Amino acid sequence: MIASHPSPGGNSRAEYLGELTGLIWPDPATPAVRRGGAGWVVVPSASRPRLLVPTGSGRAAANAVRHSTEAVGRKARLVRQGLATAFRLGMGPLVFRDRVVVTGVGLDAHLTEVLGERVMVSMHIGPARANRKPVLQLLAPDGRALGYAKLGVDPLTRALVDAEAAALHRLAGLPLGPVTVAGVRHHGVWHGHALLVQEALPVRLPRAAPATAVAAQQAAMVAVAGCLGVRRESWPVSGHAARLTGAVDALGPRPEAERLRAVLRSVAEARPTMAFGAWHGDWNGGNSAVLADGRVLVWDWERFEADVPAGYDALHRTVQTAIGNQGMDPTEAARALVAGADRTLAPFDPDGRDADLVAVLYLVELAARYLRDRQAEAGVRLGHVDTWLLPAVEEHLARRAR
Repeated sequence: MIASHPSPGGNSRAEYLGELTGLIWPDPATPAVRRGGAGWVVVPSASRPRLLVPTGSGRAAANAVRHSTEAVGRKARLVRQGLATAFRLGMGPLVFRDRVVVTGVGLDAHLTEVLGERVMVSMHIGPARANRKPVLQLLAPDGRALGYAKLGVDPLTRALVDAEAAALHRLAGLPLGPVTVAGVRHHGVWHGHALLVQEALPVRLPRAAPATAVAAQQAAMVAVAGCLGVRRESWPVSGHAARLTGAVDALGPRPEAERLRAVLRSVAEARPTMAFGAWHGDWNGGNSAVLADGRVLVWDWERFEADVPAGYDALHRTVQTAIGNQGMDPTEAARALVAGADRTLAPFDPDGRDADLVAVLYLVELAARYLRDRQAEAGVRLGHVDTWLLPAVEEHLARRAR
């Protein structure tokens, strides 16, 4: 029997499988893991779960695999395509024997009622993160993508789900250039959890060539930065300075917070002037795609925020790519980010005299987020900001002061 309630501190994917199914099919429904039969196929196994794939429709199962995550690299794309083909031909359930079998009804039945047509759900099971939450891919029996549903199940994830709903409503009326954003199909509460259902973006359309995609991504980030207007202002007297200082102060007396306060004092003493705009908040290779027709699809807007130094998204994409995709040591990636900030930020602020301090402020913002969300306690390596981010920032400011 799968546990029907979250177990505090369970970080592995196998433990999270129990938490996840208990959230999607709460009491009095009874989810259980079995060998073979109908239900949801656990890929690759219940001991190493990565994906739950529905049975009963080869087309829906194949598309569940195709759309589960953004595959990075040629090998990953080939593996995903092979799995999708196996499920379309009905071979997936023969290869992967573990099932989640449910007696009773759950969120899938509620989504069928909300959307007015039968909904089949698939779920990707990600690694441990403080902001990990159920994200369901919604499919029709004929394989059509109906959208995605997110469920906020604790104070942090409920706030993020509600924030994304508000962001999507706000973005719907803004000039975003090449950026395409999903519309909201439903936002409400289910079993005490925040529920957001959004449209499916056309991720299966042909993609742009890599060189074209890089330029398009940059243009899209510039459009988002300017969607609410851009202004120049001295940082120490800006609303951003007050807000970021407040976020760091809210961390309390922990040693990392004291070091972040010292960094902010050093930046304020330099009195930099910079451009301010908006940012997506977590722009990375897994939540954006450039189509051959020039559109840039961007999703996961739960961190969208206005009145931040323009170019934060480009800085975030740069350091996340260096660490996550290129395997760069995190401290070296942070150092390189600050050193190359003038080039990264040139499209957002041609003045660029204080680009390095914009990068420093971005890293402080990231550190405050990781500490506030307790990412280190959730098992996230980069959550230990004192081991990589802070040393890089402090070294740079020490050199700058000489």
